[in-house]
Amino acid sequence: MKSWITNITICFAVFITLPSVAVAGEARLAVASSFAQPARALGEVFEAQTGHTVRFSFGSTGLLYTQIVHGAPFDLFLAADQARPIRAIEEGHAVAGSRFTYAQGSLVLFSAEPDRRLGAETLRSQTYDRLAIANARTAPYGAAAVEVLQALGIYDDVVGKIVQGANIAQAYQFVQTGNAELGFVARAQLPPGGTGSYWIVPTALYTPLRHDAVLLGQGDNEAAQAFLAFLQSETGRAIIAKHGFDLLPETSKSGT
Repeated sequence: MKSWITNITICFAVFITLPSVAVAGEARLAVASSFAQPARALGEVFEAQTGHTVRFSFGSTGLLYTQIVHGAPFDLFLAADQARPIRAIEEGHAVAGSRFTYAQGSLVLFSAEPDRRLGAETLRSQTYDRLAIANARTAPYGAAAVEVLQALGIYDDVVGKIVQGANIAQAYQFVQTGNAELGFVARAQLPPGGTGSYWIVPTALYTPLRHDAVLLGQGDNEAAQAFLAFLQSETGRAIIAKHGFDLLPETSKSGT
């Protein structure tokens, strides 16, 4: 009996002195369609480094925000604008102080035809039947496209040629499949190897496309917190830049 009790005591002592092991968690991310490619690349490296799992839901920023407002179980919001993460905090859906700009996007006019010359004059000439843009009400890149057409003074002239995608990914698909000769897409969507042709739209023609991230709910998901930190790390920023996004000189948190 004495030996049996001694063994139990030793086992218990070993158990309580074992180092604590971090438990891998899962984060559910609502991500703007324009950031889909770098998000997947970030997720792959992040999972390998941390053991955490990330699950992505892609869509237009406005649609994702509507889902968040209606209780969709997301832990982190990677928007393609600043307005909706700010609203998420103001309306009690996100954690104050967690918002920061993780990337800045660029708008391009894209054609699947490799030798097509593109520029402002291409738009003014109206020698095209269909122009693809994302939904301007829910997708920041769609709103930026409308701003460009208005700045060039041709929106009313070409509005009948516009085919509208639910998000920037669908706008790109319209061009890639030939359902539109031209389309406004994100620079990060351009195919590798220079397939097609494009014109980088001057930033003076539209409001800067700053992408903000924010923790949702109570912000107590450790995997989501870790992914947010990874976005701001040297490795994370290098992946973002590699995929065609600009980085601000400093990635700092906002007070809202």
